[in-house]
Amino acid sequence: MIEKLSENVMDKVSIDFLRDQVLKNAYGNDDTPIAKLDPRVLLLWYLFFGLVPWFVSDVVVLLGMFLFTAATTRLARVAPLVLFVFALGVFSQTGYMFIVSLFFGGNLSTLIPLLVLTLKVATVSLASITVFSGLDPDKLSNGLLWFGCPERLSFSIGFAYRILPILMEELQNILLSYRLRGRAPAHDTLGGKVRWLIYQVKTIVQSFYPLMLNTAKRSRTTVEALELKGYRYAATNMKVLKIKLSSLHAGRREALFAVVSVLWIALCFAAPRILEVLS
Repeated sequence: MIEKLSENVMDKVSIDFLRDQVLKNAYGNDDTPIAKLDPRVLLLWYLFFGLVPWFVSDVVVLLGMFLFTAATTRLARVAPLVLFVFALGVFSQTGYMFIVSLFFGGNLSTLIPLLVLTLKVATVSLASITVFSGLDPDKLSNGLLWFGCPERLSFSIGFAYRILPILMEELQNILLSYRLRGRAPAHDTLGGKVRWLIYQVKTIVQSFYPLMLNTAKRSRTTVEALELKGYRYAATNMKVLKIKLSSLHAGRREALFAVVSVLWIALCFAAPRILEVLS
């Protein structure tokens, strides 16, 4: 059974699978309800859910905010790999802290502070995943420009999104070159599968420097091409900016999303008092 499970994991976890999941999360969510919203509304929504949870300590309020961000993440159709990394990072860290606290004299009452911390981190993380999964590079850049962010900052963020496929392609080429020059351990047995996994991780770590070097070469070529086309002048010219930002439009969909968010947050903050009255 263990060998069969390891085979299934090894079949699914490959560089092609990782590339497809990353690119799907960055570019494959254009038809979701979250992606159809105006980027300005999404950025304001994220500003609230990215800051307010850190100043709230009530478990009921944080739980309500977590459930709402979990629902929006579901609507954004986030890639399963991203959700797996999120769950592994947030909840494993909390479990580790709880186990450590037990060794230093803690008890079950320690769960409450850890639960508060977990809900804060999880809410902010899910809000980030929701927004940046629903915004393509152009929408994100236009939203930041509308709020008055420097054009170089907005362009850098959009460029980082667009260079993501190049990064994945370079990584795959480097890993293929390592595979041609090296010899992977046999993975017929369980011990061989463990050695194979260690070999793959080691290869990925060794690929980091050539990946950065090759990407820097491509980035320089791209920047020179953009300079020749006069992208800086276009980003500072008011007429061009007006045309670029004319695609932004907030309508009924955005109003409904804002109303639902406000009503849910109001209910979350009123829930502790309601529970207190009922008890």
